Amino acid sequence: MRGLRTTTRTAAILCAALGLTAAVGTASAAPAASPRAEAPATPAAAAPRAKTPVLVDCFWHPKVRPHDYVLACGDGNSRLTKLTWDRWNARSAKARGVNVVNDCKPYCAAGRFHAYPVVVRLDKAETWKKHPRQQRYGRITLEYPADRPAHFPRVVSYPLWD
Repeated sequence: MRGLRTTTRTAAILCAALGLTAAVGTASAAPAASPRAEAPATPAAAAPRAKTPVLVDCFWHPKVRPHDYVLACGDGNSRLTKLTWDRWNARSAKARGVNVVNDCKPYCAAGRFHAYPVVVRLDKAETWKKHPRQQRYGRITLEYPADRPAHFPRVVSYPLWD
């Protein structure tokens, strides 16, 4: 019983630390307010944009063709691993890999991780607010060709970090 309490306490502390890290990262990433208002740059004067979009991770780091990617940033209970990219261009990206998902039974700290083959698609490239010269993918779609987590549809899409 003592080991279960220690595991639960450790999981709770890690979740709280991740949440705090994400909150602090957001606040520290915001630009400082300028004491005087400046005129916005015209599109012609703006620097050229990077042509290939990036995948933004939980810590707002840009990734191109990552081997692993965490989907559940708050608790790490869903992640993509063994990603092999077939395509990565200005319009979309496609990979095959494994989605490792915690069943959270009876609760997440005591749950078991299960692996499911998955096809990953990225699209909706748009300007990244944090780095306006960089494009980032805005949506991820997961397609499960075989088994899938309980209560998941065969195809599911999520908005991505900005």
